[in-house]
Amino acid sequence: MKIAVPKETYPGEQRVALVPESCKKLVQSGFTVAVEAGAGGSAFFSDDAYREAGAGVERDAAQLIGSADFVLKVNPPASGGANGRNEVAWMRPGTLLLASLMPMRNLEAVRALAEGRVTSFSTDAIPRISRAQAMDTLSSMANIAGYKGVLMGALQLNKYYPMLMTAAGMVPPAKVFVIGAAVAGLQAIATAKRLGASVTATDVRPEVKEQIESVGGKYVGIELKESATAGGGYAKELSEEDKARQREMLADQCAAVDVVITTALIGGIFAPKLLNRQIVSRMRPGSVIVDLAADGGGNCELSRPGETVVENGVTILAPLNLAATMPTHASLLFSRNLTAFLLAFAKEGKFSLDLGDEIQQGALITHEGGVRHARTKEALDKAAGATR
Repeated sequence: MKIAVPKETYPGEQRVALVPESCKKLVQSGFTVAVEAGAGGSAFFSDDAYREAGAGVERDAAQLIGSADFVLKVNPPASGGANGRNEVAWMRPGTLLLASLMPMRNLEAVRALAEGRVTSFSTDAIPRISRAQAMDTLSSMANIAGYKGVLMGALQLNKYYPMLMTAAGMVPPAKVFVIGAAVAGLQAIATAKRLGASVTATDVRPEVKEQIESVGGKYVGIELKESATAGGGYAKELSEEDKARQREMLADQCAAVDVVITTALIGGIFAPKLLNRQIVSRMRPGSVIVDLAADGGGNCELSRPGETVVENGVTILAPLNLAATMPTHASLLFSRNLTAFLLAFAKEGKFSLDLGDEIQQGALITHEGGVRHARTKEALDKAAGATR
């Protein structure tokens, strides 16, 4: 079975789906692996390193993808002919695809994959069960985002993070408030604490209080009228009553700190608007918001995804695809996640398609000309109805 790794062409993307380390493991397991020339260059993995790992290096992207049995990518495949590439059209019917498709955000790509009769799996849809932990790209990439987001806040802030004793007197530590305590939030708490900040954090799931405290943060929150736990480590949207009480708490906390880092996503996909203009207006001039949910639309209503804005003296950063800014380690971790998925179902150099398996069933997005992922299918039907 031939595995193909095309070069990523999404703007700003520097990661690669497989690194040489993983190629070697897959080749040793009986797979044939080929990468597009230069695919790992932005992450500092050379073509020679892939050759040494036993992978082929091909220059013709269309030929590479067209001859593949299984395509591995970081982002959804190009389907509109951008940059002269139509990767979906290059795939043969029945080709297998594994990538972080984010299908609810990329409905057109899903539609194209279904029409092309590609069997696609999305890593962000893999069930969060113990057997699949090593396949979890969401956690791997969120870990990087939480770390890098704190560094961005520190660079933007006009103060030190740590408490310092100097000949001119003591400098108190900066105060950091983290909203959301999933993987990105917990990494942000831990990183800010290591830098010496005084850290508080909140989450709509009160059961994460112990986790927040275990990485050095102080938990603050409200007592919810309804549970906000959606299962699988995700949160669901709050009731209107709880939203109002949460806004009051957030306003008070944001007004008292130097840096706010937001990481909240509903179901790991869409960002609820938690910080409105009024909350931002109460923040101190010179303070900073780092909106790590910008890829999902942003947690702050003043955020402009991909941009930095200043509102009433408050700097609001809304970085996109932060994992791609640390491409070497991001690619290494992403590659290990994909390899874990492949090897879990490998038999004599072939991938065993088993749609009765819990992991494959959960991650399956398109198959045999149809959309199999229920929530994505609902979103496609809704979008089609809106255009009629």
